[in-house]
Amino acid sequence: MIDSLPRRALLCSLVAGLGAGALAFNAQAATTMDFSNEYNASSIHAEGDAWFIDRVEELTNGEVDITLHTGASLGFRSGDHFYAVADNAVQIADSLSGTLAGIDPIFLLSSLPFLADDVESAKRLYEIARPEYAEVFENNNQILLYASPWPASGIWSKEPVTDMASLQDLKIRTYDRNGTEILRNAGAAPVKLSWADVVPQLATGGIEAVLTSAESGANGSFWEHLSDFSAIKYAIPLNMVHMNRDAFESLSESQQDAILQAAEETDAHNWEVVKERVAQNYQTLESHDVAIHDPIPDDFRAGLEEAATPVVENWLEDIGERGQTIINEFNQTKASD
Repeated sequence: MIDSLPRRALLCSLVAGLGAGALAFNAQAATTMDFSNEYNASSIHAEGDAWFIDRVEELTNGEVDITLHTGASLGFRSGDHFYAVADNAVQIADSLSGTLAGIDPIFLLSSLPFLADDVESAKRLYEIARPEYAEVFENNNQILLYASPWPASGIWSKEPVTDMASLQDLKIRTYDRNGTEILRNAGAAPVKLSWADVVPQLATGGIEAVLTSAESGANGSFWEHLSDFSAIKYAIPLNMVHMNRDAFESLSESQQDAILQAAEETDAHNWEVVKERVAQNYQTLESHDVAIHDPIPDDFRAGLEEAATPVVENWLEDIGERGQTIINEFNQTKASD
């Protein structure tokens, strides 16, 4: 009988019941979302995404619960993300920009060769072009949340790649159309692969070199297959983090504000983090006896730039006036430095 319980025990029982009820209510009230990323959990992108999720949780007091799925564990790779998010198969995704080139050529901008080869210039280019990126997402039932920059791309290889001759017939992985075209122009035998396919292809000999950053190679333990990294500073490509608009609009106004605030803070955070990452990556590579070629010889750089010229020209022809407008504004800001 309740009347026979001591008063303190009764009070504790009621409090515990109320607490459990409140927790159950909060759990039911929380909005859950999935976030897809094909890179591993220790990558610069996944860490930035986790930082964003933490900020959303803080700003919404746990009302928005986002689960990050790394390593393509949901079955989506960057090239799948655009339509997966548009269809709300996944609510948020972190996608390598160049893999979306079939949607719109604007997504090849950040990987145009030797246009922006340091973090500050890459950030300026992104800020100039962001309205164009955002419009493409907007026209496809999505919103652009933030960018996630890579450290500058270089060449991982089994033998030193420090001149044009060493590129001849080299079976090298590229991550988008720009890289494929420039390396083909330079005499290599490029193969475009998503990140999830790179290590298996290295292990089986399908490729013998990789165009990517020191960051990616460190995360993929490339030293198990490759011995050299050449810092050609080809480009600082971007990943785009985008969200389904219906999922966004299903949130309350305060939750939407929290998502946008967290995205803005994460954008700033990611650009700061990438500046620190190169030194950390180089320390990791040196600890695994990877030979780092930085800087590369001037004549090698000149040869690569010559191979890159038609790639930029083709992009400008493909994208039209809006691309030239972006490049002109970027060149004006660079001239004023």
